[in-house]
Amino acid sequence: MLTAWESFYVIVGSSAAALTGLQFVVMTLIAGSRVRAASGDIAAFGSPTVVHFCVAVFVCAALSSPWQSLLNAGIAIGGCGGIGVIYALVVTRRAHSRTQYKPVFSDWIWHVVLPLIAYIAILTSGIMLGRAPSDSLFVIGAAILLLVYIGIHNAWDTVIYVAASGLLSDDKTRDEP
Repeated sequence: MLTAWESFYVIVGSSAAALTGLQFVVMTLIAGSRVRAASGDIAAFGSPTVVHFCVAVFVCAALSSPWQSLLNAGIAIGGCGGIGVIYALVVTRRAHSRTQYKPVFSDWIWHVVLPLIAYIAILTSGIMLGRAPSDSLFVIGAAILLLVYIGIHNAWDTVIYVAASGLLSDDKTRDEP
């Protein structure tokens, strides 16, 4: 059954791995801005993007592995989903405790709600993989695509925020009188 999904996992996993580099570009932009992001802001809004991409890569790699049974693959996928749920709750706490930047409604959706939904779907589908493989594989596929889309959105959102806030400065002396 996993053979039919091979191309999907290669495409999505490779894309997620490549998009991880996008987050390095975003962090470089922030490092070059006039206002420094607090480490808590990065932990709440930057690091999760890399984690989402890496989870997508892991799930794709795990489901491309030559498992003896889908039950074993389900344990790996379910474990990853469980850890993702815990991580999403940690990110929720971090986002809630921000003082420098207060998240708006769309931030809560993209940084908290959607990742939590994706990780719950991965956890549940991992548990069900041995019993309902066809349905589980579709849910897992949708969840990892959702994580990739969340990562793309959040990286882009960060770039737009930094650019629109006028925080980028090529000329360090421009602000001097």
